[in-house]
Amino acid sequence: MDSTERPRGPHLEWTVVASDVGPLLLAATPEGLVRVEFHAGPDRLDRMTATLVSRLGADARRPAPGEEELLAEPVRQIAAYFAGSLRRFDLPLDWRLSSGFNRQVLQELDRSVPYGSVVGYGELAARAGQPGAAQAVGNAMGSNPLPLVVPCHRVVENDGGIGGFGGGVETKRQLLALEGVLPQPLF
Repeated sequence: MDSTERPRGPHLEWTVVASDVGPLLLAATPEGLVRVEFHAGPDRLDRMTATLVSRLGADARRPAPGEEELLAEPVRQIAAYFAGSLRRFDLPLDWRLSSGFNRQVLQELDRSVPYGSVVGYGELAARAGQPGAAQAVGNAMGSNPLPLVVPCHRVVENDGGIGGFGGGVETKRQLLALEGVLPQPLF
């Protein structure tokens, strides 16, 4: 199927947007934003979209830039976030790529850790009702299908370390600097 042709059955719309941390793949279903992926260079797009199609059992469509339907608002809000004028994403989210404890933790993160703040893995585990599950919280952050929008970059080590990040530690540093948590690099 031509990627610009409208699918008739279950479908998702995807696009790549430029950002301060590199190209981002965004994908949405009629239910909401379903995937955000960092480092969406041309060499990775086929794999990224094939994985989504397989996991969701949906046809994928990439509209021409500016012709997005399902992604128009996510594209606008991502641009506003990087421009510094958006502090909280207000988008419908399709949570099908996350389940169980992982989804519970991600939803708690989305609800309780605002722009410009951070939380430790252990504290987030306690907020999600599972004190002592800091390592499981780390696994949940690593499986986050909606990074940036569901802000796993705001979860740090309890001892003050920055912790890991699926988009890379330097990307995490850049996002935390954008939000004023860390100083901007000098060079």
